[in-house]
Amino acid sequence: MNTIQQEFKDQAIFRFQEKKVHIAKCFQQLREEDIWSRPNASSNSVGNIILHLCGNIGQYVLSSLAQQPDVRERDLEFSASGGLSKEELLDKISTTIDQACAAVRACKEEELLRERQVQGFVFSGLGVILHAVEHLSYHTGQVAYLIKLRNDQQIGLYDDFDLNVKNAD
Repeated sequence: MNTIQQEFKDQAIFRFQEKKVHIAKCFQQLREEDIWSRPNASSNSVGNIILHLCGNIGQYVLSSLAQQPDVRERDLEFSASGGLSKEELLDKISTTIDQACAAVRACKEEELLRERQVQGFVFSGLGVILHAVEHLSYHTGQVAYLIKLRNDQQIGLYDDFDLNVKNAD
């Protein structure tokens, strides 16, 4: 495998793991009773978003790249109004992300380049990974925003970093 492909895989895995940490930090500030609470009828709860992320990563990465069966029931991700606790949801997304990282790590060059149909779209393996990382990042931001609205405080996603450091020449 060439260095560009390996670097792409490494960066994707880094972002998957980073978002897993961000979701865990969000969950630390989330009360059990808030998991399935929707801000309004047009919005999703944190629980729905986590189920949606697990479904999406499962369909795109685990089914498409790791050749697992596509068992996704997308509509159920949004219609659920309970059934899993905060701890169970955090475990579910953590496990799904870890499985996705393993699938990306094991992905061979021909699978990275092979085009396939996923959810009605045609993507190469690289496109599948890019979509899954972007989608996870997007919805992780939604979870963070919902918690900030609810708690009126910072979550501290980057507390361990000085984000004011200038780029080196």
